[in-house]
Amino acid sequence: MSAHNRGTELDLSWISKIQVNHPAVLRRAEQIQARRTVKKEWQAAWLLKAVTFIDLTTLSGDDTSSNIQRLCYKAKYPIREDLLKALNMHDKGITTAAVCVYPARVCDAVKALKAAGCNIPVASVAAGFPAGQTHLKTRLEEIRLAVEDGATEIDVVINRSLVLTGQWEALYDEIRQFRKACGEAHLKTILATGELGTLTNVYKASMIAMMAGSDFIKTSTGKETVNATFPVAIVMLRAIRDFFWKTGNKIYHHVTGRYAAYHDLPMS
Repeated sequence: MSAHNRGTELDLSWISKIQVNHPAVLRRAEQIQARRTVKKEWQAAWLLKAVTFIDLTTLSGDDTSSNIQRLCYKAKYPIREDLLKALNMHDKGITTAAVCVYPARVCDAVKALKAAGCNIPVASVAAGFPAGQTHLKTRLEEIRLAVEDGATEIDVVINRSLVLTGQWEALYDEIRQFRKACGEAHLKTILATGELGTLTNVYKASMIAMMAGSDFIKTSTGKETVNATFPVAIVMLRAIRDFFWKTGNKIYHHVTGRYAAYHDLPMS
C-alpha cells in the first residue's frame, strides 16, 4: 500500500479551467476496447494479478458474522489450490487486497482474519454510504468508529449535490474532514460518477478529492443505476496523471463494476 496523500491547497483556478472533450473521450474508449487482449499464460498471469487488486466485499442487509467469516476465508484463498499448483503459483501467497464490509461488521472481519492468521486489510464503507446524504457530523463519527474497530481503509462516498451545484470548496472541506477522521487509515473516495451528470464534473470531482487528501478515488458504490464505464475510467485516470505531474503525489484508482469486488489500478 502506498504512503498517504496529504493533499494540497484548494486550487479553484485550476478547477475553473477544466473542460473535458466528451466526443474525444468516447473515441479513445472505443480504441482501447478494440485492442487485442493478451492470451494463454500471459492472460493467466494478469488474471492472477487482478485477484490481488480486489477488495472482496459484502454489503448486504442480511450480513452476519458467519458470512463475514466465509468472506475472509475466501479472501485468503481466492483461487483453488489445484489451479495454483498447475500454474506453479501455489507458494506465492496470493490473496485479495482487502475485505470490505459495513462499519458494524468490521469487528467480525478483523476477528476472522486474525483467526485465519493473515494480514489482509479490512476496509469499511462509511460517511453515509451509499447516498452520502446524512449529516456531516454523523458521517465523521461513522468513520472514526470504523477505524476504532480496526478498519485500515475507509471507503467514503461524496455528497453528489455539492458537485451538481458547483460547491467545490464545500466538497473539498468535507473530504479534508474525512481525511482527518481516518487518521492513519487510507481514505478511498467514491465519486458515484453515474450521478455526476458530465465527464467534466467527473474530472473536477476527481481533482478536488485528490487535493483534499484521498489516497484512492473510486468510480461508484455499485448501488447506482450506472456504475463504472470506460469513458469515466479514462477521465479519472487522466485526472490522476495530471495531479501526479503537478504535485508528485501518486493516487490509486478503483474501477467499480458491482459491489462484490473493487479493482485497484495503480498508476506509475
